[in-house]
Amino acid sequence: MDLKDGVKTAENKVSTETSNLSLYVRNKENTLIDRLESYEDITNIEVGDTGLYRAKTLEREFNIRQLYTKYEGDNPTGTQKDRIAFAQIYDALRREFDVVSLATCGNYGVAMALAANLAGIKCKIFIPEAYHTERIKEMEILNAEIIRLPASYEEVVIKSSELARQNEWYDANPGGANTPLQISAYSKIANEIVEDLGDAPKYCAAPVSNGTLFAGIYRGFVSLYKRGKTSRIPKMIAASSSRKNPIVQSFKLGLDVCKDLSPEVIKETQYNEPLINWHSFDGDEALYAIRESKGDAFNISDKKLKDMSSLLLKKEGLRILPAATAGLIALLELDAKLDFEPDRFVAVLTARY
Repeated sequence: MDLKDGVKTAENKVSTETSNLSLYVRNKENTLIDRLESYEDITNIEVGDTGLYRAKTLEREFNIRQLYTKYEGDNPTGTQKDRIAFAQIYDALRREFDVVSLATCGNYGVAMALAANLAGIKCKIFIPEAYHTERIKEMEILNAEIIRLPASYEEVVIKSSELARQNEWYDANPGGANTPLQISAYSKIANEIVEDLGDAPKYCAAPVSNGTLFAGIYRGFVSLYKRGKTSRIPKMIAASSSRKNPIVQSFKLGLDVCKDLSPEVIKETQYNEPLINWHSFDGDEALYAIRESKGDAFNISDKKLKDMSSLLLKKEGLRILPAATAGLIALLELDAKLDFEPDRFVAVLTARY
């Protein structure tokens, strides 16, 4: 199977209840307040409350106790991106936009296409020509318009944001004004982990690209701790493609701010596309999370990503996108180095295939 950067087998099915609610949301004869309430119901039905599983087979394989995986593949399009996509579309609906636009490498585009389609909002998706996403067909089935641009992902984000301003579309790109909303959406992952475990884990590991997911999870744990809902804040472990992510590289250099990489060093492969970039739009937030939690950051090779994806299928029966295993690999490597005392450890698996 050609994995590339997408969830090839996702069917994007939603419940009958959601389909009925969508008809109500799309009907502009209904009041905006009622439409928003129905869209919120859709989000609550379809997004989040993903599974937290104890990986006992991996515990035996790697001699670690109480290792849990947070499986974001349970979301409707198979990745964590559904969390922010539905939050952005709710905001667009609230502000009465008719068109939403964004740049994507694949997964965010499918999530936005589904979320927008359920709300009756037109969706324009900009994709770099050089990227090899398998998910364009899914976006088109969900009535999204695909625009290919001859530029890097970071450049396509800038261009699509410019077009959004010019045409008065809703700009759903990462960074800027969207950061608080997206971080809030991702913070719910921490809430769900604590609800299932009864407290925060000792370590929490996740892949990083733009840094929004990672920063959101950390913010969620901090909020719970400040409100007395947990006894601690986990040490946050970030992981990405070897030397192709500004967050990891900046941490390793001891920097206080996330420094851009040279675009020339960024080389896409079928395994690393969801992880790599030369500019992380929420990199400073993620870097802060690693540093403040006394966490760590790891470079992960394509081979390790591929091998862990195969191992998870064999040992745990989970079909996980290689890039989505980066945090788990980092957590296990840190355990091999430090020999963790018995505790609870969580790795976020961000996407299925």
